[in-house]
Amino acid sequence: VQLVQSGADLRNPGASVKVSCKASGYTFTNYYIGWVRQAPGQGLEWMGRIDPEDGNTKYAQKFQGRVTFTADTSTSTVYVELRSLKPEDTALYYCAQRIGGYLAVWGQGTLVTVSS
Repeated sequence: VQLVQSGADLRNPGASVKVSCKASGYTFTNYYIGWVRQAPGQGLEWMGRIDPEDGNTKYAQKFQGRVTFTADTSTSTVYVELRSLKPEDTALYYCAQRIGGYLAVWGQGTLVTVSS
């Protein structure tokens, strides 16, 4: 099982960013994918999750209205788009396969830097 994320990204405040997470080694639609981020010097922060089978999403309240998760079953890839970026959105963003309520397998992380 492997989750491979897109590369680092630098964005201006107010812009949007879209990070991808390509899954392999298992049946893509069998497990939720969760998104977590970690800002510099901070702990892990749960953003939400998506069910790749039907696209059903659940977002942490903090990100409601500003984040969208999507899944492409033809390429076994999930995406997170975060809009109206602020400098405090600078963080490592991780996708993770959720098994039985646990985040069992993690992507390598994608650094998103928001700076003018």
